[in-house]
Amino acid sequence: MTFTGADATKYLADIERLVRIESPSDDRQALDAVLREANQICTEVLGSAGEISDVNGAPILWWGPQHAEILLLIHLDTVWPKGSFLPLWQVDGDRITAPGSFDMKAGFVQAVYAIQGISGSVAMLCTTDEEVGSKASRALIESSAKNARAVLVLEASINGAVKTGRKGTADFVIEVHGRAAHAGLEPEKGINATTEIAHIIVQLEKLANPQYQTTAVPTVLSAGTTTNTVPALARLVVDCRSFAMSELERIEKALHQLTPQHPDARIEISGGINRPPLQPDATKSLFERAKRVYVELGRGELLGVAVGGASDGNFAAATGVPTLDGLGAIGGNAHAEGEWISAKGVASQIEFLHALIKDLVDNPNG
Repeated sequence: MTFTGADATKYLADIERLVRIESPSDDRQALDAVLREANQICTEVLGSAGEISDVNGAPILWWGPQHAEILLLIHLDTVWPKGSFLPLWQVDGDRITAPGSFDMKAGFVQAVYAIQGISGSVAMLCTTDEEVGSKASRALIESSAKNARAVLVLEASINGAVKTGRKGTADFVIEVHGRAAHAGLEPEKGINATTEIAHIIVQLEKLANPQYQTTAVPTVLSAGTTTNTVPALARLVVDCRSFAMSELERIEKALHQLTPQHPDARIEISGGINRPPLQPDATKSLFERAKRVYVELGRGELLGVAVGGASDGNFAAATGVPTLDGLGAIGGNAHAEGEWISAKGVASQIEFLHALIKDLVDNPNG
C-alpha cells in the first residue's frame, strides 16, 4: 500500500476533526465527544467501529481483537482548557498550527491509516487520562501490554526520530503547617509556613544528579491568606524525573526525611512515583527492526533519542514487552502556544508505521 500526497487531504481533514473537539483531561463531556469522533474515523477508514467503555472513571476506545499481539498505544486528552489557543486550525504551507495535534491527535489518525490493509492481530488502545498520569488507565495499559509481543506508542516524533528512552516521573505535594498570627502586632507568635517552605525549596536543588539527569523541580507554590497574616499553610508541588528508578526512590526517601526549621512546624508529604523510566534495553529489539524497515523504505538511517518527558510507553515497557515510542507526528511545541505538525510528515509517518506493523505481522520472529 502506498501513502502519497494524494491522500493527504483526507488524513489532514480527519486530524482537523479531532482538533476541533478540544479535549482537556478533566472535561468528561469533551473526552466522550472526541472518542466518538475517533471511533467514527475508525469506522470510515477500517470498516468497523471499536468499543468505547469506561475504565475507572475515564473513557477509553479499543479497536481490534482482545489480547492482540501488536498493540498501538494512543491518547486523545490534551492539557489546555477549551479556548486557550485560537484559531484551532491554521495552515501555512507545510506547517499546520493546531492545539493538541502534535500531542497527539495526529498520532491517532496516523495509526488508523497505518493499520489499513493489514491482516493480523493488531489493536489500538486509546486513552483519555495520559496527561494527568494515567491513574485510571494504567492497569489496562499494563495488562494489554503483557498480552502483546510488541507495543508501538504514537507519541510525537522528534523530527522523525523515535524515542528509545524516557525518564521516569514522580510527583509530590509538600505541605507545611505553621501557625497564623498578626503580621504586624505579634508575628513572633506565629510559625511562618512560607519561610519554612522556602528552606525546603533550597534543599530540593541538592537532590539533582547530573549522572542520571535527575531533577527535582518545584512547580506550583501557594501560601498565605491575607497580606497581614503570618501564613499558617504553604503548599508546594514538585516534579521529579530521572533515567534511573533508583534515583526516584532516593528522592522519595529524602522528601519523607525533611524536617522543619521551627520545632512546632509540621511537614506532610503526599504523592509518589508515577511512571518508571523507559529503558533503552526495552526498546532495543524493536528499534533494530524499525531501523531495518526504515532503510528498506529508502530513507537512510533512523535515529533514536532519549527524552525527559514520560508517556504510557513507560508503563508498557516496564512489563517487559518490547516497546517503541515516538512513532507519531512530526512537528513541535507540545503543551505550548503554536503547537504544530508537518502536513507532509503525516503521510511519511503513516507509510513508515504501516511498513513496521506489516513486518511485525509477517515476520513474528524478526
